[in-house]
Amino acid sequence: MSTPTPAETFLQEAQELLESLEHSLLELEEQPGNSELIDAAFRALHTIKGSGAMFGFEAVAAFTHHVESAFDRVRQGKLAVEGRLIALALAARDLIRRMIEEPGPEDEALAVPILEGLRALLAEQADAAPETLGANPPRTNPEALPIAALGWRIRMRLARDAMQMGTNPLLLLDELRGLGTAEVMAHVDDVPALEELDPAACHVFWTVVLKTSLPRGAIEDVFLFVIDDMRLDVEPLLPAAEAATAQATQLAPPAVSSQVLEQSGAEQPEAAGTMKPTTAAPAAPGERAGRRAVDHSPGERAGRRAADSVRVPAERLDDLMDRVGELVIAQSRLSQVAAASTDAQVKSIAEDIERLALELRDSTMGVRTVPIGSLFGRFRRLVHDLSAQLGKEIALVTVGEDTELDKTVVEKLNDPLIHLLRNSIDHGLEQPDGRAAAGKPSCGRITLTARHAGAEVLLSIADDGRGLDRERIRARAEERGLVQPGEILRDSELFAVIFQPGFSTAREVTSLSGRGVGMDVVKQAIEALRGKIEISSVQGAGTELTLRLPLTLAIIDGLLVRVGNGRYVLPLSSVEECVELCAGQDARSRGRNFLNIRGDLVPFLRLRALFSATTPPDTYQKVVVVSAGKRRIGLVVDQVIGNHQTVIKSLSVLHETAKMFSGATILGDGAVALILDVAQLVEFGQTSDQEFRQAS
Repeated sequence: MSTPTPAETFLQEAQELLESLEHSLLELEEQPGNSELIDAAFRALHTIKGSGAMFGFEAVAAFTHHVESAFDRVRQGKLAVEGRLIALALAARDLIRRMIEEPGPEDEALAVPILEGLRALLAEQADAAPETLGANPPRTNPEALPIAALGWRIRMRLARDAMQMGTNPLLLLDELRGLGTAEVMAHVDDVPALEELDPAACHVFWTVVLKTSLPRGAIEDVFLFVIDDMRLDVEPLLPAAEAATAQATQLAPPAVSSQVLEQSGAEQPEAAGTMKPTTAAPAAPGERAGRRAVDHSPGERAGRRAADSVRVPAERLDDLMDRVGELVIAQSRLSQVAAASTDAQVKSIAEDIERLALELRDSTMGVRTVPIGSLFGRFRRLVHDLSAQLGKEIALVTVGEDTELDKTVVEKLNDPLIHLLRNSIDHGLEQPDGRAAAGKPSCGRITLTARHAGAEVLLSIADDGRGLDRERIRARAEERGLVQPGEILRDSELFAVIFQPGFSTAREVTSLSGRGVGMDVVKQAIEALRGKIEISSVQGAGTELTLRLPLTLAIIDGLLVRVGNGRYVLPLSSVEECVELCAGQDARSRGRNFLNIRGDLVPFLRLRALFSATTPPDTYQKVVVVSAGKRRIGLVVDQVIGNHQTVIKSLSVLHETAKMFSGATILGDGAVALILDVAQLVEFGQTSDQEFRQAS
């Protein structure tokens, strides 16, 4: 697999930065005075601008600079955070994404209304003079500065690998020039001979005399993302008399960074030898107060960066998971051979391989899982935009954002969840006047919840809207021939028709919904992930859709059982306990199909009857009690064989009608065992128990 190019790396990082920017902007709408959110938005814009220019996205860098300038005014307290600013910034974020992914000649025209809006906001501020966005900030006239604040002398040496890491020194110098009147001197003493020159390394360092009234913080902002990996010294430009006094008393203002360069004298020539780093020892009495110096060699800094994180293509993780799955199957075969062997060394090696395979499996699955909060964060923008489009007040509440799920599942959930959210907002939530008439708050509420339940993750979307109209759904279903007139249906069966292709109860077609296209696609997408959709609704109180999703699509711990001559696997996390079904207890049940387990009546299914086993049953059958959510049933099997690491293999399209099975696995002897779908079995058992009670 080829290594991503620098431009591809920028595209990946830009996506992350744009998501971070969107999150910060939406949070700012609710917390306009939060300085951390303002700084986060500014940093995202600043990084996109710098990296974009470095990798050839000049139009992106130029446009982003304008938006960044506006947020710089916000940071200085000269521009207030309000709804219009958030709307413009979100529009700018969308345009930046478009310019990165699909650049076109219309981008410049699309940028005009955004810049005009930002310019208008700046002009409206009482304490901020109107300025033209797109130009560098106005330079300060040094003659008008107070005598004690003439500016700064800046000495900067970037890390040797700075340009390889995406830093453009010329852009940094341009930003310094934008702060006032700057004299830049480049030092080339360290540039090696041509035959020894590394063209990708930064050999030049600079001295900048900057005349401005801006504080040190403005200079810090210029080096915000490289200050930890460079050597920087900032000193004030003082009048001659004050400079002499400062030198006599050996006092100096504090440095702007914990990474500064100690100079032998403020006015020494800027030769290469004057820019040597010092250690972090405490300042001696004769040294300048307030100076701190910490030296990290380029090798150490590079090592720290490499240790922080590594970007790995998703395809490599998928390939790794496939290899681990094959290893688990081979380990299962080895364990079976070792169990039949009398060689102690073979048994010992098999145990070690089993332990290592289990640890490798867990580590690999841990790498593949991601918090579902990364998915939830994308929907805040959707709710924000639909709220404005439909004229509804909507609050999005998320619960369980730390719940982890296989990355493949998370990626494939985006489109189905978007459709379900749009339906909840468009069909479920009433208009403000309708909510007032129903005695509800004007602001509708949508709650996204994620939680673990055994081997599944339950993901629910609940609204406090009008609920599903059962009569209208039934009338529409009868009209289309999906339900026979007079047919008795449970709620789950009636609501299931919503997922039929082309089904819709909307009275009119809108830009959001009403064509009956989408819910069937949602169902197909969830079932492709081996998941299920459940709907519960209370008329006038709201609707909740629950997605039952597997924790992983690759490997699970299973309980291997035998029914007749067949072997089956139950997800171990769904198994509560195993009890023996003696012949006397089986006879006493007399067809009622339930057990009394410590005072609880638990319905049970005879898998022999369900799977049409023809061999005689074992004398001592076992009942495996399994659960799905709050419901549980017992499964009667002939033998409980034991734990089994199950590598899940999908069933073919020819087995789509086999609803009791969620997949298959390969056993150690090469035979195939079917994986039982616990949720389907529990639902079937509960239905059978209800029918028995109604009949009796």
